[in-house]
Amino acid sequence: MAELATLARPYGNAVFALAKSASALPRWSRLLSVLGTAVGEAQVRALIDSPEIAAQTKAHRLGELCGDDIDPAGRQFLQVLSANGRLALLGEVQRRFEELKALEERTLDVEVRSAQPLSDAQAETLKSALQRRFDKEVTLSSTVDGDLLGGAVVRAGDMVIDGSVRGRLAKLAETMARA
Repeated sequence: MAELATLARPYGNAVFALAKSASALPRWSRLLSVLGTAVGEAQVRALIDSPEIAAQTKAHRLGELCGDDIDPAGRQFLQVLSANGRLALLGEVQRRFEELKALEERTLDVEVRSAQPLSDAQAETLKSALQRRFDKEVTLSSTVDGDLLGGAVVRAGDMVIDGSVRGRLAKLAETMARA
């Protein structure tokens, strides 16, 4: 996985720089989302992985599949990726682009898994606390996880805050083992 991210980084950086210079971050975000979703499909994956199909043909067919969701700049980007044998990296390129976009826009997507549904007041309190902590605009999404005994697990970028009962018990056991 790290190798894919390493290979995709220069492409993600380049497309971000291109989109930023053209003031087109939202457009490229949508385009990369469509492409990232497309390469996740088994039939598209088979097209990309096929050694019998020429690189230009792969890029052209993928562009056709996306239809009006892809513009000439997007088609050119596909040709570059395809010529370098990197179409399979589109999902990782999209992730890198979105990371850079979030940094640029000072936003942070936060996922909360909790044992019980969060009330509107709890969600707002958590969102405010995270905005103060990270000094960014926070978009909060929450899900109920029946495997949690209680509490919540918050994932903000690469940081995980485990406030679940299981997590707290594990910390207590670790502390007691050291004593």
